[in-house]
Amino acid sequence: MSKDFDIIVIGAGIAGASVAAHLAANRRVAICEMEDRPGYHTTGRSAAMYEPNYGSPPMLALTRAAGAEFWAGGFLEKRDTMFFAPPEQGEQFQHLMGFQKGMREISVAEARQRFPFLRDGYAAHAVLDEGTADIDVDALHQHYLKLFRQRGGEVHCDHAVQGLEKNGQWTVRTRGETFRAPIIVDAAGAWGDVVAQMAGRKPIGLQPKRRSMAVVPGPEGEDFMKWPMVGDVGETWYCKPQSGKLLISPAEATPVDPHDAYADDMTLAEGIARFSEAVNYEVTRVERTWGGLRSFAPDGCPVVGYDAQDDGFFWLIGQGGYGIQSSPALSRLAAALVRGDAPPTDIMDEGLVLAEISPRRFAQ
Repeated sequence: MSKDFDIIVIGAGIAGASVAAHLAANRRVAICEMEDRPGYHTTGRSAAMYEPNYGSPPMLALTRAAGAEFWAGGFLEKRDTMFFAPPEQGEQFQHLMGFQKGMREISVAEARQRFPFLRDGYAAHAVLDEGTADIDVDALHQHYLKLFRQRGGEVHCDHAVQGLEKNGQWTVRTRGETFRAPIIVDAAGAWGDVVAQMAGRKPIGLQPKRRSMAVVPGPEGEDFMKWPMVGDVGETWYCKPQSGKLLISPAEATPVDPHDAYADDMTLAEGIARFSEAVNYEVTRVERTWGGLRSFAPDGCPVVGYDAQDDGFFWLIGQGGYGIQSSPALSRLAAALVRGDAPPTDIMDEGLVLAEISPRRFAQ
């Protein structure tokens, strides 16, 4: 059984779902997803924040360009972020203040007013970002999937790609079905290089990295759900209120092979210990844990654009930990590039340099 489309998107996480939703406005599009539901490995395990000061220069531009759509769509709920700099993290503090927009240093006394459990003597500096917010990740992801289906797109779950070849047009073989299209979009997340190799591409060196998370109870008698997200500028831990609990992460980036990630208990324990050094609150139990994958290109920037072979293979991988917060802008940009249109001006006005995200930078 075979089906013909204009574009086949491989991967139904936030990257694949969002770009497919835009492309389906005037193209016949199918998504092939290896799992039995979209967003299984990363999107569905994210506790994402909208942080316009977080990421590589291209991601900063994309995230800032995404802000208006996020707020207009009701996908954000305001939550400030505070970063603490212990004395040994002075260099990281200076780096953060050097590229930020809209953040400001506040006194440790003011930081303690906003986060009353800050331990005396921990922070030499405190930084406040009032432009951040919680992202309703599931609502955002479902919004794009719903829009995609409304525009006639087809989502095929349990359709892991088993073969991918170009014979005039691309042929994608899955279990029991064959799909054909002149354009393939590789939005396979941690498996992006695996899909690319099936298509005869040289891998770009995509590296999945594990991130672990623990869910713990908050302090009794405290309205901790109003706390900001807090962490250290050296990114060795962070804590965020969510759903009546506290989420604590060691903020690790452990290189792993693509797989169904799980939390590393030892790394989590180390992260909770670092959190405990910063606060006057003892974590007495961990209620549950999970792990996710964040995938990076060698230079830390995303890979977006047609392959150098110029045969209809489009890369959309390497979003790292910034894929959700950048997705409204990144999906519009990627859809424009797939169609051969000019990139959206509002995104380019944020200072995005297309050469910094093009896959052709690796061919050179």
